[in-house]
Amino acid sequence: MEFYIPTETGELLAFCAAIVTGLFGLFALFAPGTALKLAGLQTKETSREGLAFARSAGGFYAGLAIVALMMAQSWIYMAIGGGFALAAFGRILSLMSDGSFSLKNLIVLAVQAVLAGLPLGYAFGFL
Repeated sequence: MEFYIPTETGELLAFCAAIVTGLFGLFALFAPGTALKLAGLQTKETSREGLAFARSAGGFYAGLAIVALMMAQSWIYMAIGGGFALAAFGRILSLMSDGSFSLKNLIVLAVQAVLAGLPLGYAFGFL
């Protein structure tokens, strides 16, 4: 099986979004404590389940991204974009109803919106 690097601009942007998703996932998989601290979360000294959750979620992100990079199919890019779109929607709900309005949350919302828009734009033919 040959590794495919896209040459078309729209697919290359979706490909780059998959790379960033994979890097986020690998970071959470191998450095869950740091990932949780960057998210403003911490684990209790008596319970380490939070680290297991962060590693598991990171593995999910990394696995999905690796499949997208290896298969290079628009429906897999659509899955990445749809996941980030719903994550961005959840963050918007949190900004409006949980009182979590901050610069950090706005930056993460912008990153999630871009990571949703690039693969979805390619999958639906806009890029």
